[in-house]
Amino acid sequence: MEEELSLYEATAEEQMQNAVAHLDESLSHIRAGKANPKLLDSIKVDYYGMPSPLSSCATVMVPDARTITIQPWEKKLINEIEKAIINSNIGLTPSNNGEIIRLTMPPLTEERRRDLAKQCKGEAENAKMAIRNARREAIEEFKKLVKQGLPEDVEKDAEADIQKTHDKYVKKVDELYAAKEKEIMTV
Repeated sequence: MEEELSLYEATAEEQMQNAVAHLDESLSHIRAGKANPKLLDSIKVDYYGMPSPLSSCATVMVPDARTITIQPWEKKLINEIEKAIINSNIGLTPSNNGEIIRLTMPPLTEERRRDLAKQCKGEAENAKMAIRNARREAIEEFKKLVKQGLPEDVEKDAEADIQKTHDKYVKKVDELYAAKEKEIMTV
């Protein structure tokens, strides 16, 4: 019985970790007015007939806070990379000099900053909801084990433990959101 209890606790904690990791990944793809190579992670380039990640056919660098440079490994890929960037939904227009593609990050308006902060808050709320769901599912399993003969005091201790774990991960979500919001709102 108690092995099952600890298994449910571990499963719930793993789900909570995954929610925080997903939030971190989601927030890294939100443009905050600063150049970030992760913005290009979702872009696929037609490389010898296969859709390939941009990072597998070019070098992506950030020379300053507002510029991303992309240096294709083969010159003939410049047009393919530009086409992939234009067709993506990142909202940046590429320019090239025949060797390197430059993406310049436009400064964000105050209204756009607020919209991005609201989008980040929504992502954070989704992560918190996933964490709460993991806690709820674990507690439901604990209650089933009580019906199967687990002592109630052991179940209450497990509930307290899962609540502490829940609080720890919600705090991490709040910290990630606060850091991203500060990054977005800083001019």
